[in-house]
Amino acid sequence: MFNFSYDKRFLYIILGISIVWGLVGMSRLELLSLLLTLPGVIVAITFHEFAHAYAAYRLGDDTPKMQGRLNLNPTSHLDPIGFVLLIFAHIGWGKPVQINPRNFDRKVSMSKGEAIVSVAGPAMNFVLAIVLTILYFAIYKLAPSFIVSRNWFLYYDYDSICCYSKCWPWHI
Repeated sequence: MFNFSYDKRFLYIILGISIVWGLVGMSRLELLSLLLTLPGVIVAITFHEFAHAYAAYRLGDDTPKMQGRLNLNPTSHLDPIGFVLLIFAHIGWGKPVQINPRNFDRKVSMSKGEAIVSVAGPAMNFVLAIVLTILYFAIYKLAPSFIVSRNWFLYYDYDSICCYSKCWPWHI
């Protein structure tokens, strides 16, 4: 129906302009919030996609290995457009892991194998959340001043991380 072609460079230029436009209008607090969330987003997407690839590989499909997806290198798993949209529009994606269910070992059926591979990513996110929560509370118990100092409290607001200081003049 529609037959048009476009150069990907044009799409990346539009994306770059959108990023600059979004960053220019941000306050310092919003920019700090963005910088603090980037590592978490990168780790979450990387581990999520790695879990899909590892599950498929363990079931006998070597497609993820041939495509270089069996590693924890974020560049293998991040889709540039999906990543930028995830940060600015709060909807995004990583590079999908391609699998071939016909390559699975016949220990489980193809449909069960596909279900296992599909559940592996969200399960990894859940496990990662539990592990990081345990780590957070362990650090909080062992070194409470490392997480929350006496003068600053961080709390999560719906759209950004807001800082409230007890050092303001009316709190001294």
